[in-house]
Amino acid sequence: MSKKVDVLLIALSSPIQIGIYENNQCIDVIKSTLKSSDILPTLYKEIFNRYIVENLFFANGPGSFMAIKVSYIFLKSLSILKQIPLFATDAFYFNKNEPIKAMGKLCFVKMGSEIKTQKLEIAPSMEFKIPAVLDYNEFSTTVLPNYNIGAVG
Repeated sequence: MSKKVDVLLIALSSPIQIGIYENNQCIDVIKSTLKSSDILPTLYKEIFNRYIVENLFFANGPGSFMAIKVSYIFLKSLSILKQIPLFATDAFYFNKNEPIKAMGKLCFVKMGSEIKTQKLEIAPSMEFKIPAVLDYNEFSTTVLPNYNIGAVG
């Protein structure tokens, strides 16, 4: 019998990372340096063949506009087609609230619950990590992409 799991996607930078969680504990991590649009269908097909997926989670930004868009459309479609709840949180949950590169020297920073842009002379590392334990309280059913386009306007 297949395990019941939750699946988390972080596709804001390379590599794409997918965490597989059983009882909110990470039991597997999948990474790929391929483009989200090329690899997500293949990776999720393998996941659905191996597990019973109960919930879908993802980082809805800020970060790469196209990566956020692809992740959202892909996961929202899966959520609707397979009737699996979808949850999201901002990218700062996965990088210990470090700045996230926007454009040029502009970076996204989180101050309290507000995301703003700030000029930084040194570019951030953009390292996102799959958490060992998934804190469901950090996620919301408000899953629309958090593009923060104003920063690049």
